[in-house]
Amino acid sequence: MTRKQIHLGAHFPGVNNTTVWSDPQAGSQTDFASFVRFAQNAERGLMDFLFLAEGLRLREHRGRIHDLDVVGRPDTLTVLNALAAVTTNLGLAGTINTTFNEPYELAKQFASLDHLSGGRAAWNMVTSSDAFTGENFRRGGFLERSQRYERAAEVVAVVRKLWDSRGEPVEHHGAQFDVSGRFPLPPGPQGHPVLIQAGDSAEGRDFAAAAADAIFTLHGTLEAGQAFYTDVKSRLPRHGRGEQDLKILPGVTFVLGDTDADAHEQAAHIRRQQVSPQTAIAFLEQIWGRELAEYDPDGPLPDVDPDVDNVSITRGRVRHARDPRAVAQEWRDFAAAHGGLSIREVVIEKTGRQSFVGAPRTVAAEMDLFVQSDACDGFILVPHLTPGGLDRFVAEVVPELQDRGSYRTAYSGPTLRDHLGLRHPHAPLTRQESA
Repeated sequence: MTRKQIHLGAHFPGVNNTTVWSDPQAGSQTDFASFVRFAQNAERGLMDFLFLAEGLRLREHRGRIHDLDVVGRPDTLTVLNALAAVTTNLGLAGTINTTFNEPYELAKQFASLDHLSGGRAAWNMVTSSDAFTGENFRRGGFLERSQRYERAAEVVAVVRKLWDSRGEPVEHHGAQFDVSGRFPLPPGPQGHPVLIQAGDSAEGRDFAAAAADAIFTLHGTLEAGQAFYTDVKSRLPRHGRGEQDLKILPGVTFVLGDTDADAHEQAAHIRRQQVSPQTAIAFLEQIWGRELAEYDPDGPLPDVDPDVDNVSITRGRVRHARDPRAVAQEWRDFAAAHGGLSIREVVIEKTGRQSFVGAPRTVAAEMDLFVQSDACDGFILVPHLTPGGLDRFVAEVVPELQDRGSYRTAYSGPTLRDHLGLRHPHAPLTRQESA
């Protein structure tokens, strides 16, 4: 029986609070050597692509720059074009916003990367309704949430017209854009760069089914992954696409140890590094909408209720979309049910944990189970250290996956579409796919 092949992307960690930048092994977020080491190790591990997220504004907490996590790094496309010169097969995926950028510029930037890399470019298309971030952009940046995907769909439509134009005039007149002219580049080695999308709403799922080649998700359990996989794949036929035209890749963390027990001990240590006493209070203030500096992070949760009129105490990233009072009560109940957990202990438990923890063989088996059970097509790995966070995974988990027959032993072709098993954008569905 042929086993499904696992696809792996590698996320260079940054612009988040999971990176343990204070660890002695942590390196620079701006030194090109960090990117080179990370990318070359991902390529050594035969991974499909390197993935860079986006940070368009420094986050603020209580009116001041939030300095408890990594908030910035060099321009994404500059980094990826430079990495094209020091890698041979690894795909190069960059997150660039559809809300704040113009189609012609996006088409040219990603077509250029695709040519310069020999067909390894990928664009992670994201949308934004964040007016705080939008203040950095000429048009004001603000877009109602209901319009985010309308604009994104038109951006992609125009970009594709430009990529397909072969020097012929392009005319587009729509609700968002008027474009008239010729595109200066011929079609790239992949036809179109690979398109990635991240979004879990109904609109996001439909957008991915219509336009994306891969979707980045956050579903952490086998059952949730299977439900998401079934739902999104079922949307493809209405857009004239087959099941293999869209890869589902949840973002996952991992902790490896010599034994499973050793890995779990390390995972607990890493979570305490990620959630310092200061970070725990900052998380709490985001929910309570109040300054809580006088509270002891090793003491109990506040008995005062959240200030629901001050939910924007942190600006630049939305962490909690639910009613703060409901979240606060949920956290109090959780703390009580687990023996009276402290503020820091509750934040550690409620704000995320490692997805795969264990010895290399254990982690390989669990990852393989997810893919063979149609919970996903692979994973985007999010290590907690830069730049050496992939080292042990490549050295010890990749061989285990290969031994199981679930992971390549060599790249199958020169382009990212080859790695992911994607059709050329204009190739027809096979008889099996259209059945």
